Amino acid sequence: MTRILGIDPGLTRCGIGVVDFDARRRLSLVHVDVVRSLAGDELAERLRRIADGVDAAIDEHAPDRIVIERVFAQHNVSTVMGIAQISGAVLVSAARRGIPVAMHTPSEVKAAVTGYGSADKTQVGTMVKRILRLDAVPKPADAADAIALAICSAWKSPIANAAASNVRHGSAASPLAAAARRERGSRPLTPAQEAWLAAERRAR
Repeated sequence: MTRILGIDPGLTRCGIGVVDFDARRRLSLVHVDVVRSLAGDELAERLRRIADGVDAAIDEHAPDRIVIERVFAQHNVSTVMGIAQISGAVLVSAARRGIPVAMHTPSEVKAAVTGYGSADKTQVGTMVKRILRLDAVPKPADAADAIALAICSAWKSPIANAAASNVRHGSAASPLAAAARRERGSRPLTPAQEAWLAAERRAR
């Protein structure tokens, strides 16, 4: 069993989601939360509050990996600054504990959980609910986004690597089918995983 802690960075609301996944890529929700800070507080105090919340989640849930949204240039400057500052705090926390950190762009995350890189927050939340078999969509959207980051990290590398390996070895079988066999035995990939792999190949 592997545990991933996803962080959707934001100065006002920082989403935190923790999921477990097993060797067959089956996912289960462990924890979800949002750390908040007040817009009227000094920046240092806001960052301290968020860093404390992230530290508490790391220490309580002991993740094997941490994943955070990658700073994306098309965001406005203030958003980029906030994400970068929080990302720095998370990287320091992870380094102190020897925990590896992965970063994914919003488009990667959306494609991983919905099969569509331009999905909106409602679609992401709905798929998070479905993938994890939850009774309701996690609220607010920052919480669902943090879980989606963790799901993306759980699914992304092993499946993509299996497909790439199949192509390198010149197999006539579909890369998706090979990924399914290598990663999940005879169980097929989910529709979201298939769509994500197809979209990634088209982008290369």
